[in-house]
Amino acid sequence: MIERVDPVVSARGLTKEYGADAALVQAVKGVDLDVVPGETVAVMGPSGCGKSTLLHLLGGLDRPSAGEIRLADARLDQLGEHALARVRRTSIGFVFQAFHLVEELTAAENVELPALLAGRSPRTARTRAQELLEQVGLHDRARHLPSALSGGQRQRVAIARALSNEPRVVLADEPTGNLDSASTLEVLRLLEQLRAGGQTLVIVTHDERVAATADRLISMRDGVFVEETHLSHGSTGRLNELVGLEA
Repeated sequence: MIERVDPVVSARGLTKEYGADAALVQAVKGVDLDVVPGETVAVMGPSGCGKSTLLHLLGGLDRPSAGEIRLADARLDQLGEHALARVRRTSIGFVFQAFHLVEELTAAENVELPALLAGRSPRTARTRAQELLEQVGLHDRARHLPSALSGGQRQRVAIARALSNEPRVVLADEPTGNLDSASTLEVLRLLEQLRAGGQTLVIVTHDERVAATADRLISMRDGVFVEETHLSHGSTGRLNELVGLEA
């Protein structure tokens, strides 16, 4: 008997509309999605297909027009602003295309920030930041400001920051969109490490190399899912094929 695994992220009938009447735009149209613990799901599609809107809905950064969103046992679409902000701080990690690091803070201070905002002690936050910067290969850049880091290093700091509170899920919006080829490879390696380590990830991307790090690939067009593929031979193989990384 196969044991059923409850999803960590679940959406049913998820819809987001903007405008009204003749100007009505449906960015997301009745999407259903389940993501189980430890799974990496990539959503691909052209600009304007609704994938970034979907990610913002899943992370509680935007409110749906209809449908429901669950993170474990919490109905995000029914939470008040205060409770929703608490869930975002403690249970969801965000990675953005533009990094969104605080320019006045060092790499270590950027990684510490979510833990401090969640009420952890400075000592605990500092220790966790050191561990994460080691994990992403930037322990020697801990005291550097973002302006002194390359694009790939900035994004690795942003990923470390997203992991600060040991989130149930990390949501990444075009994580390599602002990176050159060399920096993209740095981030691809890290995403593969996170997937292999069991971190639950939902990634929206234009980049097939990023999608190759996933367990499951969903194609999106005009606000709906149009195709789903399980990457049965493993993301490492696909990643090596696409970017020529050493096994």
